[in-house]
Amino acid sequence: MKFAFLVGVTIVLAGAFAMAINAPRVSEAQQRRPLLLNTAPPPSIPAVQPAAQLGDAFVAIVEAVRPAVVFIRSESQAQTTRRDSPFDNFFRNPRNADPQPRRGSGSGFIISEDGYIITNNHVVEGATRITVKLLDRRTFEAEIVGRDPNTDVAIIKIDATDLTAVSLGDSDDVRIGEWALAIGNPLGEQFSFTVTAGIVSAKGRGLAGLQRDLDYRIQDFIQTDAAINPGNSGGPLVNIHGQVIGVNSAIASQTGTYTGYGFAIPINLARTVSEQLIATGKVTRAILGVQIRDVTAEDAEYVGLDSIFGVVIQNYSDDNNSPAERAGLEAGDVIIELDGEHVSYVAELQQNIGFRKPGEQVEVTVARRGGERRTLTVTLGEAESDSPTQIARAEEPEARRPARVDPRLGIALVEISANELARDGISRRYAGLRVADVDPEGPAYDFLTRGEIITHVEGERVRTEDELAVALEPVRPGQIISVRTAFLVPGSSDVRTRTVRFRVGRE
Repeated sequence: MKFAFLVGVTIVLAGAFAMAINAPRVSEAQQRRPLLLNTAPPPSIPAVQPAAQLGDAFVAIVEAVRPAVVFIRSESQAQTTRRDSPFDNFFRNPRNADPQPRRGSGSGFIISEDGYIITNNHVVEGATRITVKLLDRRTFEAEIVGRDPNTDVAIIKIDATDLTAVSLGDSDDVRIGEWALAIGNPLGEQFSFTVTAGIVSAKGRGLAGLQRDLDYRIQDFIQTDAAINPGNSGGPLVNIHGQVIGVNSAIASQTGTYTGYGFAIPINLARTVSEQLIATGKVTRAILGVQIRDVTAEDAEYVGLDSIFGVVIQNYSDDNNSPAERAGLEAGDVIIELDGEHVSYVAELQQNIGFRKPGEQVEVTVARRGGERRTLTVTLGEAESDSPTQIARAEEPEARRPARVDPRLGIALVEISANELARDGISRRYAGLRVADVDPEGPAYDFLTRGEIITHVEGERVRTEDELAVALEPVRPGQIISVRTAFLVPGSSDVRTRTVRFRVGRE
């Protein structure tokens, strides 16, 4: 029995020893308090209502708004010259001569009981006859009251009674994620008075390449995933309260039909334009007299901003009578405040300026190199109805000597003299260094393109390689520099200028 007891104790101790040897060691990290996930409190979201109630709300909205939506048929003579509209290409073969009248269709909505209707400019532009059909099947001839190509808003009028007008909302209060309904006539009369639903996907969208090259265009679109197709243009975008918050205008699509991205002009902008068109038949727009773009990260660092916001002045307007130039604003300045109010992006500044009165004074605060801040008083000018252009030849002038590669910029440059430019009808003030090539691995690759003419570096006039060397002499490797260039607008004879900023490389 003693022997059996000793054997049992030995087995127990051996087992305990083996377990001690094989037991995993507890690390220091494992000895810490366990990480608690999802400790943040849930967001405060209103309780979701039953789907039936949402459906009833949609039905009520449609019943209230759809009678105010109209189907527009436009007709123009074959001799009328039209360019392709990037919004609704509803005219067939718009570039070709055709002995038959051109016909197209679109949408609109009634804003007053006496017959005023908002639609898109591109729906009625060039039309010699406009027909409006209501939901109750009544048909009227309409006349154009006024058009504004810069915002793509137009007002037409019919002589009718017993009309239903929409209620206009406040597009400044629109929230991303809220419900939105689009009502209009997609793809022609066969699908007239169609209703689609979605949400507001984004605000403040600029549609580069979708709008004509107009000097004073204003782009501040509401983006929605409510289905919008050709023919919806001019129809209303409506919120859950049955108020119009936008004018449906464009789609982003590789096929020409809806793929999830529709865009509407904010109703606050459309309302301001419409009031002027109804009162005077035209829009009087105040201007600073500058060409502008949104700020980049390099711009923000260059002028000492803590975050990326504001608007960069590319250059003065081409009319040589810029209110901003007279007030002391400079190319490359970053506008950060207007009358003490924060300026975030281009469309915000455009709307703030565009619908003030010419002759009105505004306080413009700008940021400059090294963190300098200045507030200047600008007396606003008036936009010309036909924007002036700078005539230039499309072909690039021949280089007189081989391109020299600047290693710090990563570009090949050739000198373009004032005389060479003058012979081709280009203003002498654009003499400088033409970009002959750009190194894909170089620092300027994402900022400069072939054919651009560098006219200023760090505010210094640059016409020759020697002047460029002087301008770059104090610049350290990795430092952000400011470069002004002149370039030919693709497909035209207009010369424009811009300001870009990027980090230089090492020699």
